[in-house]
Amino acid sequence: MVQRIGGLASGMDIDSIVKDMMKARSIPLDKLKQKRQVLEWQRDGYREMNSLMMSFRNLTFDMKLTDKYRVRNTSSSNESKVTATAKGSAALSSYNISEIKQLATAATKVNTGSISGGTKIDSSKSLYEARADFANSSGFGWKTGSVESQTLPAAADGKEFQLTLQDGVKLKNFAASPSVSLDASVKVDGKSYQVVTQSSDLGAGKVLVDESGKLTFFDTIKKGSNIKVDYAATNRVDTFKSSDDPLKEIHLSKGSINGTIKITVDGATYLNNGTGFYKDGDTNNPSFATIDSKGTITFSSQIGAEKEVKVSYEQNYFSFDLTTHTSKGQVDEKIFAEGSDSLNTVLNKISSSNAGVSALYDSHTDQVTLTRKETGNFKGEETDPEIITSAGFLNDVLKFGGAAEQSGKNAIFTINGLETQRSSNTFEMNGVTFTLKDTLKLTDPAISVNLSNDSSKVFDNIKSFVEKYNELIDKMQKKIGEERYRSYTPLTDVQREQLSDKQQEQWEEKAKSGLLRRDTLLTGVLSKMRQDFYGVVNNGEIDPKFRQLTSIGITTTADYLSGGKLEIDEAKLRKAIEENPESVEKLFTSNGTNESEKGILTRLYDSLTNGMNRVRERAGTSNSTNEQFSIGKNLKSLGTQISGFEKRLVQIEDRYWRQFTEMEKAIQRANQQSTYLSQQFSF
Repeated sequence: MVQRIGGLASGMDIDSIVKDMMKARSIPLDKLKQKRQVLEWQRDGYREMNSLMMSFRNLTFDMKLTDKYRVRNTSSSNESKVTATAKGSAALSSYNISEIKQLATAATKVNTGSISGGTKIDSSKSLYEARADFANSSGFGWKTGSVESQTLPAAADGKEFQLTLQDGVKLKNFAASPSVSLDASVKVDGKSYQVVTQSSDLGAGKVLVDESGKLTFFDTIKKGSNIKVDYAATNRVDTFKSSDDPLKEIHLSKGSINGTIKITVDGATYLNNGTGFYKDGDTNNPSFATIDSKGTITFSSQIGAEKEVKVSYEQNYFSFDLTTHTSKGQVDEKIFAEGSDSLNTVLNKISSSNAGVSALYDSHTDQVTLTRKETGNFKGEETDPEIITSAGFLNDVLKFGGAAEQSGKNAIFTINGLETQRSSNTFEMNGVTFTLKDTLKLTDPAISVNLSNDSSKVFDNIKSFVEKYNELIDKMQKKIGEERYRSYTPLTDVQREQLSDKQQEQWEEKAKSGLLRRDTLLTGVLSKMRQDFYGVVNNGEIDPKFRQLTSIGITTTADYLSGGKLEIDEAKLRKAIEENPESVEKLFTSNGTNESEKGILTRLYDSLTNGMNRVRERAGTSNSTNEQFSIGKNLKSLGTQISGFEKRLVQIEDRYWRQFTEMEKAIQRANQQSTYLSQQFSF
């Protein structure tokens, strides 16, 4: 660091002198920075144009899709019985429906009678509390444990996976005997696997589960799959930790608690006796805590900070099986119900399960129904049941045992002389989606469904595309036609300090103008796009009458200054679409082995892609590094020059200060000598 002495001896303003001398030295640096700023503005201008071209290229791709030209209108001679919609791929044809024997219906099962006993049940009340209100209260099959659920993501292909269980917790009902199965349900990406407890029973579509929570599949589970396991554990362990604040009360995560509750704190164990907790369960000891019906435990004395409290307990629960036949095949569901669940909650669990049925309780009739969400028959014979309930909660408590099922039926109809069936009243044939609304007798007038091309919609699509093209041309033409103000160079730091924010903004607007004026790259892209539109499409799939845009009423404007914008003779375009929609479509979208055979949009897409690539080579993208495009390389070179020049300026400034400092020291020495001599002559 150069020692700087600023005019103490000479009385000169050295700081200002050095600054003025450095201003002249800094002029080349300012020019380099201005050149860099111009390149950055040019780069941003190119990228702005590339963004416009990309948006239009995406629009061009969308416009190549057939549904832009094959917009189908459908009409039905009797919409009270049949309606239809059509995709663009549907052929222009007509359909005759002469008979609809029956509509598709969903399988439904209504239970055999009232499920309440002497008191009408409250469907919003917890089942364990309301169990005595059911006519068959012994059919629940209550158990104690804890209902749990885990989802295991498969990090790699494999067959073995492990549930995370807390210390002292095991899976419920594990037994070596194959006659006793786990209360567990295992699904992989929604597909159910049969749970077995013996390795000898393991096979395709099955999973072996043991009491430690280890899952062994016969099939290899692919990486990325989600394994969802619903199961009953022997008990639940809730852990609570006090931080800086002591614990006064805690709330257990499960409801309908039954049996012994064990609290562990600092190695000591407290067991409940009724609603009170005592050390080792001995009521002679002082009360440690109490619990209410909602599972809130209140401590007699606060638990100090940084303590861990563990509570082990069991809850009331039951489970039941439900099998249905759907379009996906047979679906087997095991559903768990906690004692704190209400009837409404359990029915919602059924409705949201993969069983594909809706469960409903009607308080007026005091009955329950199960209705499959899909219509149709998926079992075979209509007499075969498609909703199969199990003993216990469904058959006994909800009284589905012995209930008759109204089987699902397929829609049966005759179309174009062919009698056929569908599982749904809405179905697709040859790109046409039909919806059957009512039956139709053979003696009734047949229903005609006709398809026609929606020429108005096709016209709107083409017109919208032409307007977007004109917008692109307008923006690019303005950019390459901007006036260049060469006297407005990028502002230096010193110049900025002398201008207001508004003046800086106005200056930069002039300085940025015209940086891409008459740019050969962009004018080349515009010229190529004009050629793509004007050229003849020599493709055998197109009627010779419609091989050029002018033949369908699209021409360039008379104003040559507009840069080749298009205008539409609407009457002529509509006539061409109605007369030969296929040729109009091919004029835009056809492919070919050479340029002349390609449709206008195919040519345009290729030209835009090539133009964008060339712009990208020059200006890169927001994700590009400077080494990847030509302007970036220039910017990097300028950056190196600027960095080097700044170092040189620092050296020059230091040199100036050293020189002035030496001058100051010399003057100081001369002053000291003069003072000394004056003192000597005074005697």
